[in-house]
Amino acid sequence: MSRWYCLILLTLPGCMQSLEEQVKKDPNSIIGKKTQDIGQFDPNAGAVVSDSKIRATDPITAPVSAYGPMLEQISKTHIAHALNLFNATEGRYPESFDEFMDKIIKANNIQLPVLPGGKKYQYDVANHQLVVIDAPVEPAP
Repeated sequence: MSRWYCLILLTLPGCMQSLEEQVKKDPNSIIGKKTQDIGQFDPNAGAVVSDSKIRATDPITAPVSAYGPMLEQISKTHIAHALNLFNATEGRYPESFDEFMDKIIKANNIQLPVLPGGKKYQYDVANHQLVVIDAPVEPAP
């Protein structure tokens, strides 16, 4: 019986934190943050386009490694749907990046989730799709 009493006393201080402290988010976290920061895709810029595939090799860290690609896929699907609705209504896709931003993103107040790892959203005008650009790799010193 004394073992259980000691175990309860050892875990009790962790339970005494206020609820606000327990659920407090890191200010640097991207979880729950939204953006309308979308650039124009330039195929000649040499940027690496993400394939949005989940690469999980470790079962322990698989959910964490799947977070970014899942956000990419959801965001691309959301924009593809908005583009298809625009095409059905107007009989064409947006003719420029500015029209895409005005008629698709701002008119519908679309807020995309901030991507992890410095990845960025860009709109490919020629192919009428949202792409995700991998963060540029810094050369090692």
